[in-house]
Amino acid sequence: MKKIVLTGGGTAGHVNPNIALIPFLKEKGYHISYIGSKDGIEKTLIKPLGIDYYEISTGKLRRYLDFKNVTDSFRVIKGVSDATSIIKKIKPNIIFSKGGFVSVPVVIGGYLNKVPIIIHESDISPGLANKLSIPFAKKVCATFPEALQNIPKNKAILTGTPIRQELFKGSKEKGNKICNFKINKPIILVMGGSLGSVKINTILRECLDTLLKDFNIIHLCGKNNLETSISKEGYFQIEYATEELKDLLAISDLVVSRAGSNAICELLALKKPNLLIPLSKNASRGDQILNANSFKKQGFSNVLYEEDLSKDSLIENIYTLSKQQTIYINTMSNSSLNNSINKVIEQIDNLCKS
Repeated sequence: MKKIVLTGGGTAGHVNPNIALIPFLKEKGYHISYIGSKDGIEKTLIKPLGIDYYEISTGKLRRYLDFKNVTDSFRVIKGVSDATSIIKKIKPNIIFSKGGFVSVPVVIGGYLNKVPIIIHESDISPGLANKLSIPFAKKVCATFPEALQNIPKNKAILTGTPIRQELFKGSKEKGNKICNFKINKPIILVMGGSLGSVKINTILRECLDTLLKDFNIIHLCGKNNLETSISKEGYFQIEYATEELKDLLAISDLVVSRAGSNAICELLALKKPNLLIPLSKNASRGDQILNANSFKKQGFSNVLYEEDLSKDSLIENIYTLSKQQTIYINTMSNSSLNNSINKVIEQIDNLCKS
């Protein structure tokens, strides 16, 4: 039986693409093991799937000066030792890394055991963990065409991002039952990330009287961001959605979202016309702006920069998106990035054969 080790963690974005691959890898006859941290989100998400899970010591990788860099460097070294021993025991045919700080010791441990490694990079500009890992990899799968210029040519493969298949199984009936809208109007889903966005939440609520004339609105406002004083027909607010997200997406005609790579790739796969409001450079390393610009260039999204976000600009951009939604759907339907799972697994199979 072919054996594969998956790794990646720190955030759900470094785990969900691995989860998307798991059923397809099983169909291909792979025995799957996962190497992650002792208390990271990857453990929470992977263990319920019945996958063999191995824990290693980890340390956060920082781009800035901090005393913790000294102590964490020792944790990373121990993580390399842990991963090397685990991989020697498992004897996998291949390692697939989705990135995040936990993946670096696994990639190095795999290299020391002479196991071929494939890395997946979600953003246009590789994160620090993947920058450190790329020299040890045979192939690097990329989500965005622009990312190819940041990866050695002999390693770069444009695949897109593997998408969880459960998102395609949303029920409009369940979505309508959750929201209980009384009037049949186009539905906008507004997502500000798992923690929400104070600015998006505030501006959207200022726009409700105008937008609710023509739309129903689902507002994922983030933890502790419900505004219980607002009770308007056609406005449904919820802190965040897990199991019900697929059903809320199923009934949504338009989506307003941040521009995290996994989130926007899911919108592309579901062919949902979308308005992206990327995190500003002040609040991030600027990767969401690059992601959003790429999707705008490819015709998949409209973009409203956070610095330009206001009541008037949000209303104007939503109505523009609504008028052009058929154009966006047609463009997304013709995207070469829609078959990402098969493309990634093809690379895994090819390296196993070689």
